[in-house]
Amino acid sequence: IFAMNGFLRVTTGLDIGLSTKCVVIPKEMDMCQKIGYSEMRLPNLMGHTSMAEVILKSTTWQHLVHTNCHPHIRTFLCSLFAPICLDTFIHPCRSMCAAVRDSCAPVLQCHGHAWPASLDCDRFPGDEDMCLAPLTKDHQCLHKVLPKPTCQTCPTVEEFFTHKIVLEVFCDSNFAVKVKLSKKRTAFENQEYNIECQVEFITQGSLLPYETQSMIQQWLLINEKCIERMTPTHRPMVYLLVGNIEEGIILVKQVYRWQRKDSQLTLATQKWRYHKCL
Repeated sequence: IFAMNGFLRVTTGLDIGLSTKCVVIPKEMDMCQKIGYSEMRLPNLMGHTSMAEVILKSTTWQHLVHTNCHPHIRTFLCSLFAPICLDTFIHPCRSMCAAVRDSCAPVLQCHGHAWPASLDCDRFPGDEDMCLAPLTKDHQCLHKVLPKPTCQTCPTVEEFFTHKIVLEVFCDSNFAVKVKLSKKRTAFENQEYNIECQVEFITQGSLLPYETQSMIQQWLLINEKCIERMTPTHRPMVYLLVGNIEEGIILVKQVYRWQRKDSQLTLATQKWRYHKCL
């Protein structure tokens, strides 16, 4: 699904104006919308010569972009699939490629795919050349570093439990997030999902509820096999995901099916605010 073609070799002596043309980035390229420019060079740096090919190949990467596996994932991919329309091609720097690869390759691996040879970071220029470099450490220090979701074994979905058992699990956990899942009907064959999150409680230090919601959404996208198991039909399903944040990693350890007829989860979340753990 994430397989890619070889690069269009671009030498410094190539007359960009004669060999490529400027075209509007098509709306079908979701990942390259609102990236700061609206026109791209065609052929691109992946060697795609037609817009149909660009759209087809780029859509296979949209899921990885949605996982937000690295802050530069969109910049990196769009610089290759939809290079900005300047007098010369601007490649991503080798350091940007390595940073994105180190964060996103484990996510690809989780989906059964290796980092493609066509994105071998040695093919990109060093930082001393004119290229897209990652943000400086000074800039990164200004932004809060959040725990990362990781690829993990899917917890068994619990369907039979009492509120007392759930409260015991809560006592050993950092967060409980209520999730509503449903399959999207898409024009492409690849599976996509609607994910709605609502924090029931969180006890993890400085984390804010919306940050935990965002991390659970990323966890589900990274562990898509878990969503597949939890959404057998297009009918929306509701679950409670409970887990811990350990050494900067977010881990889901328990999944409860939240059924209307079963008020045990509702009771547990209501009692939690007054509950005293042993």
